[in-house]
Amino acid sequence: MRTRSFIKHYYIMLLPGMVWLTLFSIVPMFGFVIAFQDYNPGLGVLHSDWVGLENFKYMFTLNDSRTIFFNTIFIAVMKIAANLIVPLIFALLLHEPRITVLKRWIQTIVYLPHFLSWVILAGILLDLFSYKGPVNSLLTAFGAEPILFFARADLFPFIIVGATCGRSSALTRSYFWRRSRESIRPCTKRPPSTAPAA
Repeated sequence: MRTRSFIKHYYIMLLPGMVWLTLFSIVPMFGFVIAFQDYNPGLGVLHSDWVGLENFKYMFTLNDSRTIFFNTIFIAVMKIAANLIVPLIFALLLHEPRITVLKRWIQTIVYLPHFLSWVILAGILLDLFSYKGPVNSLLTAFGAEPILFFARADLFPFIIVGATCGRSSALTRSYFWRRSRESIRPCTKRPPSTAPAA
């Protein structure tokens, strides 16, 4: 009985989180019915006319629909691949420096984008890749022409994927690094000597 009464306190502690999850994550999911309605804000979701799949038919008749679907799938696949490959390579490369202080500094610098909001990160990207930003200044110093990165449709998906990978994969990099330490450490130990003692 004492254990059951003690567990009740945990359920009470969970109650605010469950209420928040229900109100802001579960209840808004019922708004998907707007896609099947001729939605009128004045009438609301309950009184708007039901049109079935007409909105989807209209969307697929647009000239840019194929481009939109391709970009969505292409960027999503690239994000999945980058968030797996880049942290894994980084974790393996982080084993190479023998100076512990250098490793700690590298880890700290790599973690910094994780604590920046997307608004601040977008401002940094705009400054870095602007026409007179550091990247174009470096290209000009090597004799290349400046590039309008945000005006080129072929480069924009890679900028989005790079920004997402740089900010969101900090925890993944840390996990891969710790796991790789555990797997590499036994392999790097020298085997005990089997030579007979003199």
